[in-house]
Amino acid sequence: MYAAGARVPGGFLRFEWILDGILKTRLVLADSGKICYSVGNTTERRREDMELEQLRSDMVAAMKARDKDRKDAISSLVSAVKKVAIDEGCREDVPAELVDRVITKELKTAKEQLDTCPAEREDLRAEYQKRYDVIAEYAPKMMSPEEVKAYIEEHFEELIATKNKGQVMKAVMGVLKGKADGKVINETVARLCE
Repeated sequence: MYAAGARVPGGFLRFEWILDGILKTRLVLADSGKICYSVGNTTERRREDMELEQLRSDMVAAMKARDKDRKDAISSLVSAVKKVAIDEGCREDVPAELVDRVITKELKTAKEQLDTCPAEREDLRAEYQKRYDVIAEYAPKMMSPEEVKAYIEEHFEELIATKNKGQVMKAVMGVLKGKADGKVINETVARLCE
C-alpha cells in the first residue's frame, strides 16, 4: 500500500478526487510526468467531510447561475480555507478536517454578524441571513446535546465520578472538538459534574 506522492518503480503515485466522489489512483512517470495507468473507483469520498474542490465547483455553479449572494458566501469560504491552509503549511493538500474547521468558524462569525446587526437595518440583516444560510449548508453536522450527554456518560464515566470539571472538559474537548459545539459540551459537563 502506497501513500500519495510515494515513489514507486518508474514514477510516483498521485491521488485525485473526481467530482462524482470516486478516488482515482494514477502512476505518473517521474521523467515525463505522463500518466502511465489510472485506476478508478478505489474508494468512496466520505460525504460528511467537505472538500475544497466541492466548494470550488459549487462556487463556479453559483457564478454560472448568476447567484451573487451564494457566490460571495462560497468565495469567502474558499478564501478562508486557503488562508488557513497556507498558515498551517498544507497549501497543496488541504485535508477535509481543516475545511470543516474553517467552515465551522466562518459559520460562528456569520451568526455573530446576524446577532449584532441593528434591527432597523433590514437590508443588512437580509444580506447576513443569506450568507449564514449558504455557509450553514456546508457546515459539518454537529452532535445534539442529547448525543453529547450520552457520549460523555458512556466514554468518560470514571472521570465524571471525580466531579472535576476541568479534567472532564480537557478529556472531552480532545475527542469532541469539531464534532459538537463547545458551549453545548461545557453546559453538559457542568450538569454532569454537579
